[in-house]
Amino acid sequence: MKFFKKIVKSPNFLPIVIVLLFSLLAGRYLLLSGYFNMHDDLQMMRQLELEKCFLDGQIPCRWVPDMGYGFGFPLFNFYPPFPYLVGQIFRFIGFSFVSTVKITFLLSFIVSGVTMYFLAKEFFGRWGGVISSIFYIWAPYRSVDVYVRGAMNEAWAFCWFPLILLVGYKLIKEKKNLFKYVISLSISWFLLFTTHNLMVLIFTPVFAIWCLLFLIREKAFDKIKDFLVSGLFALGLAAFFTIPAVLEQKYVQVNTLVVGYFEYIAHFATLKQLLISRFWGYGPSVWLEGDGMPFQIGHIHWILSIILLIFVIFNLRKGKKKKVKISEVALIILLFFLVGWISTFMAHLRSSFIWKAIPPLKFVQFPWRFLTLGTLSFSLIAGSLTLFLKGKIQKFILPLLVVLLVFLNWNYFAPEKMKMGPLTDQEKFTGAAWELQQTAGIYDYLPKDVIQAPQEPQKNLAEIIEGEGSVYEFKTGTNWASFQTEIESESSVIRIGIFDFPNWKVFIDGKETKTYISEDEMWGRMYVDVQNGKHDIYLKLFSTPVRIISNYISLVSWLFLLYLLLFKKTKWKK
Repeated sequence: MKFFKKIVKSPNFLPIVIVLLFSLLAGRYLLLSGYFNMHDDLQMMRQLELEKCFLDGQIPCRWVPDMGYGFGFPLFNFYPPFPYLVGQIFRFIGFSFVSTVKITFLLSFIVSGVTMYFLAKEFFGRWGGVISSIFYIWAPYRSVDVYVRGAMNEAWAFCWFPLILLVGYKLIKEKKNLFKYVISLSISWFLLFTTHNLMVLIFTPVFAIWCLLFLIREKAFDKIKDFLVSGLFALGLAAFFTIPAVLEQKYVQVNTLVVGYFEYIAHFATLKQLLISRFWGYGPSVWLEGDGMPFQIGHIHWILSIILLIFVIFNLRKGKKKKVKISEVALIILLFFLVGWISTFMAHLRSSFIWKAIPPLKFVQFPWRFLTLGTLSFSLIAGSLTLFLKGKIQKFILPLLVVLLVFLNWNYFAPEKMKMGPLTDQEKFTGAAWELQQTAGIYDYLPKDVIQAPQEPQKNLAEIIEGEGSVYEFKTGTNWASFQTEIESESSVIRIGIFDFPNWKVFIDGKETKTYISEDEMWGRMYVDVQNGKHDIYLKLFSTPVRIISNYISLVSWLFLLYLLLFKKTKWKK
């Protein structure tokens, strides 16, 4: 009881309750029964595959058995797993896959709202934190991520931006007990590393500028070593995923991620779409104004940013006359005003020269993804309004602004046609729905030896292509399979219905046997020669040296973190 009384008496209690309320309002449809259509309709499938890995002992999960049209897929070797690890908690509790996906989406609203609150509160006070949080949750692009695109990982990336900025700031400002901030920053970056690869790419420059600004302001360049240690530790914690995801890209056809529909040049937004249009749709992103989906920054978001800039310029001029040093608040408003509008520019066709000059940007695929940074920036500085308005004006304007924000965006935060269609796990994982999920996203990480994506699902785990005999007693796991053969001819060739990928190994009667891909094989399946007689054949995907080393780096890093958290014997010394 004392613990709960302490929470209720906390000055953050009421603001957090308000943030939770607005989060639940934004995710209100996720609390209803049923499911909704989304572009990336693989959320339940990915959750299922991760669960199968856990139950099969494949930890960390890398190869999933059902995707790639049933020929298997190195999904989680390249696709960040964190949101699905969160979802797995609810699966273990007993929630259905349908409910698990909706709860995980809902949590992205809640967690991002809380992290933004604490970041903005640091500079603008508690009510400034509440305003920033509500703006962050109710930005139109947040709804696009959840209700239109169904972009689970991007929705969760929003949770970690404010957290990383806050902890980085605290690490620079604090003089004592830096240990907890170094560790916290490492964990924060680990969360982003394992949530969204591309968000790391576009957010890192913002974080670097943020840190440099305060390092200069505080003359705290001795803290650079703390950031380096924290960064290395974060990489260590996430090594099991990040190192293979980078070093083993050569084993998959990453070119399919940046050509055709996914080529960035086809996905710029217009000024009308970004600033003026009230259009809301659930269709695809196509060339310019033919889009079926919205790319609004949010009218109140961008208009308020300009008003706040005017306030800052006015105060700076007044302070200049008095020779007053520019405040942190003014710096933050100026910085994120620039970040917000530069991000908006990056979503517009006029920025194409920058995209051409920086080749790695092509992997962002969709320029309008920079709306993530625009949403972060304009939402954060919105909270500073509480510092410019005082007394009765503040009490009138702030609630009115929140009501107007929610009113304008209310119908955006809903699934298509504002309803949830009935759906069960069984319906999603059978029939045409199951086959569609097996094939969806097949080009994302297709093994390099696949010349043509399969045109039909896997029918047999193994079949005799040359020679006489039979195959039977099939058993399969997530990253292993077995079957028996009885070969009647002198020898035979057996085709295994699994994509070849580095370190798949086949054993005949316990002895490793060489596999190969036939010259006329279009789908990248494995072949093996088998001699006359009865044989037990077992195959398994073993870890490559890169995966083994990465796993051990993460294991050691996590054990060290556990040691630090439990015993706290290590103090960070300047």
